[in-house]
Amino acid sequence: MFLLQTCRAGQIWINLILLGVSAWSTTGIHPASADEGMWLFNDLPAAKLQERYGFTPTEAWAEHIRLSSVRFNSGGSASFVSRHGLVITNHHVASDTLQKLSTAEDNYVRDGFLARSRDEEIAAPDLELNQLVSIEDVTDRVNSVVTGDMSASDAFKARRAAMATIEKASLDATKLRSDVVTLYGGAAYHLYRYRKFTDVRLVFAPETQAAFFGGDPDNFEFPRYCYDIALFRVYEDGKPAEIENFLRYSASGPKEGELVFVSGNPGRTQRLFTLDALKFLRDKYFPLRLQRLYRTEILLQQYGYNGEEQSRRARDELFGIQNSRKAYTGMLQGLQDPTFFANKAEQERKLRDTLRQDTKLRPFVEGWESIEDVIAKREKEYDKVASFSRSSRLYDIAETILLMSSEDQKPSEERLREFRDSARESLELDLFSPAPIYDDLEQVRLADALALLVEQRGGDDPLVAQVLDGKSPQERAAELVAGTKLKDIDTRRQLAKDAQAVAADQTDKMLQLARIMETEYRQLRDASDEIDEQERQAYAKITEAKVAVEGTSGYPDATFTLRLAFGTVNGYLENGQPIPAWTTIGGAYEHESAHNAQGDWKLPRSWHDHINDVNKTTPLNFVCTADIIGGNSGSPVVNREGEFVGIIFDGNIQSLTADFMYTDTVARAISVHSSGIREGLRTIYQAPELADELGR
Repeated sequence: MFLLQTCRAGQIWINLILLGVSAWSTTGIHPASADEGMWLFNDLPAAKLQERYGFTPTEAWAEHIRLSSVRFNSGGSASFVSRHGLVITNHHVASDTLQKLSTAEDNYVRDGFLARSRDEEIAAPDLELNQLVSIEDVTDRVNSVVTGDMSASDAFKARRAAMATIEKASLDATKLRSDVVTLYGGAAYHLYRYRKFTDVRLVFAPETQAAFFGGDPDNFEFPRYCYDIALFRVYEDGKPAEIENFLRYSASGPKEGELVFVSGNPGRTQRLFTLDALKFLRDKYFPLRLQRLYRTEILLQQYGYNGEEQSRRARDELFGIQNSRKAYTGMLQGLQDPTFFANKAEQERKLRDTLRQDTKLRPFVEGWESIEDVIAKREKEYDKVASFSRSSRLYDIAETILLMSSEDQKPSEERLREFRDSARESLELDLFSPAPIYDDLEQVRLADALALLVEQRGGDDPLVAQVLDGKSPQERAAELVAGTKLKDIDTRRQLAKDAQAVAADQTDKMLQLARIMETEYRQLRDASDEIDEQERQAYAKITEAKVAVEGTSGYPDATFTLRLAFGTVNGYLENGQPIPAWTTIGGAYEHESAHNAQGDWKLPRSWHDHINDVNKTTPLNFVCTADIIGGNSGSPVVNREGEFVGIIFDGNIQSLTADFMYTDTVARAISVHSSGIREGLRTIYQAPELADELGR
């Protein structure tokens, strides 16, 4: 299953600052070959599609697909599939909400959920869905504030202020969520306006045994037999929202060789990264990331061994960690292939030689030299701990409230990006979430984070001594969790609106820890911001150089914003063996039998209860050549008529290098088939009304 794009307020920054990767899009344009491309909806490759497939997307077709598409703030994609606000996504995209809704008595992650009527649909605690309403080019407005004599730090602040001003003006004028998105390495800035839905209710989710059939061993493999779907409904004013643009449903699904499209929100790609940047990922970033993932995986497994309830509490995070671990392993293996680097080195050499031979283009070579300097700076900072928010929800809340208390004293355009006025509603949706927080899990995760700080900086480091306050990491974590009032939502609300109260509160242990870490956090963030701006300017030069030499028939790197990809439904050869494009529901039962119905290869009872009723020839999963990446999970797959034919839920192992390069030789996107979805709802889960509502 694909990595979910993290997008909780502030978390993107923290994740990337900790590991030394720019939080801005620092990538550029890619000449597309074969079915490559994550295309902007306001710049679709119409000529390419017409030449290759005899299909030209009309403006009305593209608008309908765009407005039918949805983004989950928890990280993932989705689509409207009925006029009454029904939304389809993956079970693993929904798992964050399923976890928050679950209790010891009702484990919706494991056992699934079905609302037999709309009265039984359950409200998600902090889920925001975004529908992209419009796109506006604001490049000139952002770039006009940067002058040639500005330092990288000043240029960064000027751009940040301009973006915040544009977003606030748009929010005030339209009441729509407004985000300025950086594209083409800073060569373009587009204003994306979203209709937000915050009253979102769970309608259906299958059991984990069906959604993730085959478990970790089958993850990123094909053939697959997964029923990885979930259904939600958006409400407005207490009633199901009336949706004008939703996807009609294809009863038969796609045929072999048929052209299909994927509309979703790919998280990020790094296809313009220089050779030096990719070596940094290969030699430093990915190995460190994997070490952290292995550490956390073992920690959560050990916690889960304490009992069934502990296992349930840790399950969603553990699944995400295991999924990330396997994904990063695949990406690292791709980067460790000498052939990949040899090809990359040759491409880069040819481009730079061409630039050097032209006096007008020669200055662009400075872009690569600047990236070399960026990497040297990143290597000094990439493994430093500046925050514990990734390990503790309570610390995350404390840090957010503390930063908010000072950031809110500044004009919106001068604040850290997540605290700007235009982002406030989404920030508060997360900050005041009623999702459960488990003290014992908080202690285990925070103790490990504190121990990691000691390992990194040494036990005699002054900051370590101040953080631990004379206690062991385990003792300190227990004290911190027991000594905070931030589990109480009313307390959070009071502090969030009263900066003086935050400053006056000297008793809350978690706020105290956030104060201790604040200077370190801001210093590292300021340093990262300056490096980000240098990196952005360097990649802007590289982008301009590539455009000058190769032309503009390309697409920008992914930014967790809506894109359209295309490809055909085709199998492939793996180790000389043909892999068909399809699997069937009957194949799932056969796959279970081949593994003796043990462990991850055991279908849930619901599937066996209806084994004689279900049509076993119904397609279940299929593959296509569309260019996708993490964040595309839940993306609808549509045909030329704009009909829903499937839903992306994974890629095969060969697709994991798509962060850096595209290939359609063996890399494939994996989807749940539209026919399999409807047959499962109707026959296995005995929900004919839901099956009939799809596409209506």
